[in-house]
Amino acid sequence: MEFASPHLLWLLLLLLPMTAWYVYRQLRGGAAIRISSVAGVAGAPRTWRYYGRHLPFVLRCGAVALLVVALARPRTVEYDSRTNAEGIDIVLAIDVSGSMLARDFRPDRITAAKEVAASFVADRVGDRIGLVVFAGEAYTQSPLTTDKGTLQTLLGRVRSGLVEDGTAIGNGLATAINRLRESDAKSKVVILLTDGENNAGQIAPLTAAGIAEAQGIRVYTIGVGTQGKAPYPFVDMFGQVSYRMAEVKIDEKTLREMAEATGGRYFRATDKAKLEAIYEEIDRLEKSEVEISEFTLYHEEFVRWVLAALVLLAAEFLLSHFVFRKIP
Repeated sequence: MEFASPHLLWLLLLLLPMTAWYVYRQLRGGAAIRISSVAGVAGAPRTWRYYGRHLPFVLRCGAVALLVVALARPRTVEYDSRTNAEGIDIVLAIDVSGSMLARDFRPDRITAAKEVAASFVADRVGDRIGLVVFAGEAYTQSPLTTDKGTLQTLLGRVRSGLVEDGTAIGNGLATAINRLRESDAKSKVVILLTDGENNAGQIAPLTAAGIAEAQGIRVYTIGVGTQGKAPYPFVDMFGQVSYRMAEVKIDEKTLREMAEATGGRYFRATDKAKLEAIYEEIDRLEKSEVEISEFTLYHEEFVRWVLAALVLLAAEFLLSHFVFRKIP
């Protein structure tokens, strides 16, 4: 609760002179009757009327205090806001091939990619986001949704080895485009992350990029991997995984052409910090239009305070004239 005119609460200080005057009157004494002796009543017991004789004054002070509070206009405040968001439909296409287990990122490429993507999802307001993963094949992990919790759960379940190994960049992009095909969003975006060269699938990367351009879909491509060599996982004949240093091969030329053909951009991430910076830049480039309208509703509460004051005044009047009657 708040007060519309809180400065009027200073009127509560009037209770101080009221109390001082009442005490002065009590000490001075009221009307008197001359009698020959008080010996006969000196030992009379004091009844509840003696102890309650100040009650009318207390009630009067309470009524004045309630009226002052009512003058200050107490009111409850209800805040309401409505968000009108013109969101963007975004599909994250993430490479889950075996090479994404390389340890040039900590703890590895695929885990770093998932963590940074989850943070990106959490920061998007009003957008629908989908998730496509690809290796030798591509499939949809999550359709477009505004349910961030579910999307992040599905993102956390992404791992390498679920499908045939390989890097089908064209198929990954084509699957993402298919997710956006029936979207009526003003802006449609694909963020494609890979660490290799296209060596699988039925659709060439540039062909998929041409389809994206025709559909009005902007594609941002991210090449993941350090410069030079990185520790890649290898499985021996006994099923044991070991890591060997191998050259990092990313088809940056094709990834750049794919992005430029659709009005997007190509980025190279050589570590997790750089990958985070890339997603932050994409977040700035693809801002949703969010309009927030705030409403404040006030509910006046002074009536109940006035009614309470009237009740106290009525009680004071009745006690003064019928219970604690005194000589004027």
